[in-house]
Amino acid sequence: MPKLWNETIEAHRGAVREAVLDTAAALVAEGGLLSVTMSRLAQEAGIGRATLYKYFPDVESVLVAWHERRVTDHLAQLEAVRDRLTGPGERLQGVLEAYALMTYERHEHHGTDMAALLHQGAGIAHAHQRLLELVTGLVAEGAKSGALRDDVASGELAAYCLHALGGAAGLPSKAAVRRLVAVTVAGLLPPAQPVEAATPEHGPHRPHRHGSH
Repeated sequence: MPKLWNETIEAHRGAVREAVLDTAAALVAEGGLLSVTMSRLAQEAGIGRATLYKYFPDVESVLVAWHERRVTDHLAQLEAVRDRLTGPGERLQGVLEAYALMTYERHEHHGTDMAALLHQGAGIAHAHQRLLELVTGLVAEGAKSGALRDDVASGELAAYCLHALGGAAGLPSKAAVRRLVAVTVAGLLPPAQPVEAATPEHGPHRPHRHGSH
C-alpha cells in the first residue's frame, strides 16, 4: 500500500478518534461521567455504532482515553505557565495555583464509580510522575535561590504540595482555592530563626533596696 495512502488512513482514524473524545468531553461537561453511553457518543459524533466499536470496545475505554488526553493537556498548560513566568517564587506560585484550579474544576469526578478507573493505568502514572518532576524542579530552583527552605528534600516538598492541593477538589470557590495555595506555599518558606534570649553581661539584675547599705 502506498505511503501516502497509509498516511491518509491514519489521519482519518486519528480524526475519528479525536471526534469521539471531543464528544465525550462535551457529554461529561453537560451531564457528568455517567451520562456518557456508546449510543450517545455515536449519535453526537455523527458516526455509526459499528464504527465506534472499531475504535473503542466500551464506554469505559472512551472515558479513560479522554481522561488521559485531558491530563496531558493540563500538563502542557502547567509547563506553559512555568515558562511564561520569571523568578523561582513566581513560577512555583503560578504553577501551584494553576494546578489547584484544575483540581477544583475536576470536582465532578469525585464520588462517582468511574473516578477510580480514570486514575489508573500507565498513562496516568506517567503523567503524575511528570507533574511531580515539574514541581520538584521548581522547588529545587526556589531553594537554591534562598527563597524556599532547603532543610527538606525538594521531592518531599513537591509531594507535600500536590497532596495538599488535592484538597482543592472539595472547596466551595476559587477564592478558597487561592487561600489553600497561599497556605501551602507558606509551608515552603525558610523556617524562622529562633530569637535568642538576651543575656546581661554582668549577671542578673538585682533591684536596689532603699535604706540598705
